[in-house]
Amino acid sequence: MRARGLAGICLFAALFAAVPTLAQSPIRGPDGRYRMVLPGRKSTPPKPVQPVTSVPPAIAAAPPEDAPAPPAVLAPAPAPVGPAPDVPAPDVIVPVSGGQLGGEAWKDGTFAFKAVPFAAPPVGPLRWKAPQDVAAWSGVRFSPESAPGCLQADYGWQTKTSQASSEDCLYLEIRTPSLSRDARKPVMVFFHGGANRAGAGNGTIYSDLGKRDVVIVTLQYRLGVFGFLSHPALSAEQGGASGNYALMDQIKALQWVRDNIARFGGDPDNVTLFGHSAGGQDVGLMLASPLAHGLFQKAIEESGTPQFGFAPRTLAQNEALGIRLAEQFSNDPADGAKALADLRKAPAQTLQQAGDKLSPPMEDAGFIWDQATVDGYVLPKSPADIFRAGEGAKVPLIMGVSARELMLADVSASLYGAIATRFGEDRGKALRFYRLDVDKTPKADPVLGEVPLQLSTDLMLRCPADWMARQAAANGQPAWLYQLDIDADAKADVHHGSELSFVFNDRPKEVKKDRWAPLMDYWVQFAKTGDPNRKGLDDWKPYGGKGRYIEFTRKGSKIEDGMRADLCELLDRP
Repeated sequence: MRARGLAGICLFAALFAAVPTLAQSPIRGPDGRYRMVLPGRKSTPPKPVQPVTSVPPAIAAAPPEDAPAPPAVLAPAPAPVGPAPDVPAPDVIVPVSGGQLGGEAWKDGTFAFKAVPFAAPPVGPLRWKAPQDVAAWSGVRFSPESAPGCLQADYGWQTKTSQASSEDCLYLEIRTPSLSRDARKPVMVFFHGGANRAGAGNGTIYSDLGKRDVVIVTLQYRLGVFGFLSHPALSAEQGGASGNYALMDQIKALQWVRDNIARFGGDPDNVTLFGHSAGGQDVGLMLASPLAHGLFQKAIEESGTPQFGFAPRTLAQNEALGIRLAEQFSNDPADGAKALADLRKAPAQTLQQAGDKLSPPMEDAGFIWDQATVDGYVLPKSPADIFRAGEGAKVPLIMGVSARELMLADVSASLYGAIATRFGEDRGKALRFYRLDVDKTPKADPVLGEVPLQLSTDLMLRCPADWMARQAAANGQPAWLYQLDIDADAKADVHHGSELSFVFNDRPKEVKKDRWAPLMDYWVQFAKTGDPNRKGLDDWKPYGGKGRYIEFTRKGSKIEDGMRADLCELLDRP
């Protein structure tokens, strides 16, 4: 598989939009190697529709601006009302920033809200600008369907999501067990994966996690070239910094949660971020960004770290990518304002595809939008420097990896060359660690796999996760580290994305307890208390000075010390 294809399967809780109708349906990457099971839907996924509809003011009129916000109310139940005969009326109405929002009452007693706008559509002149406030609306804004995912190219594993994707995509979804302001339920905000260039936020609210007496929020953010591009003219018009618009979208969504989630029974002072892959990376970047501080109280990084083991890009390096993109779409000087104007008028999908083909300054160009950019605004300096200085958000933290993650292009191309490049003067120690100094083809480890996959996982995720835990512990943060050795499918090897089945699905009755990693139980307890431990769960020791971590195996869990310590001490990046 080509390098870009490797990142294309950097998975993908976002695959929910394309999940088949049966729960527990396996999803495969284009080469069949990467599988995971995602929460299914009990009904046929809807066809793409407009993201929102307006119910006429006769159902519920917007209150005056100076009036106190009314509580959530049950909507009347006349015949379906809306702009089209097939659009039903909402079951409940909740006042939020900008107007009134309609939602659905589900049979299990929870409430669901889809296509909730947290920012203005980032289109036209707002392309490559910080997210703006939503324009106020009259009447009740309600959608029985999810909003489209943010605009993305088709990578094979998310064709339906790509076909329905749009630049107008800054929406979130909510599932809550209560609409009482006094409920103050823990809030869990999920960041979807997809290499920061694919995926969507819909589907998470259908999972079993939504039945655990917590408020679930899943958000969307601009992807690929629209979410991360810098350009000299953008920097000039935006105070000397550009890029990281996706991170600004995430921050804007968290601000919306802070201001509105109490109306959905959530506690704005008890918000836990959790994300997978690129979503896990972005959770880590929320820890690093001073703009996000105070917007959440806990964080979980699943198979994703702030730098993914790569050196970050500088603003100048990211601007250079923008210049090379402008050369393809403008006849004017590629670093100037006229070229930027041409980029803003260029067809969106063509831009996205061209952006993915740019060559970034990193070892695996397939992960182009997973390389953190130090723009000077969202990220004032590298995440590593921020955490070393103790300037990151000091909140309780869970992070971890699957025992076998993803192959890196440089490792696949040349194992010895990658070791020489990545370890420099310490390459001899690395060769000895993998026994490559005595055997060119060491025997595969039954848990970790072949040496090239071990090295790729160590470089990109395992050692960076250990680095984050070690740094958090040094900064006085409670931190817990894990390694997942099993997949929900007993016949499958663990892989990138295996943890999603355990986070979002209840244990099937036919599966023995010691064969099902209770990640959902740990995550919910962590969201409630800031500690994953409770009665009935195996004791998960904090990282501490010994570098402790929990390993979920085919025979249950066990506590170990020093995750690949001899090797990871050679790698000093998150």
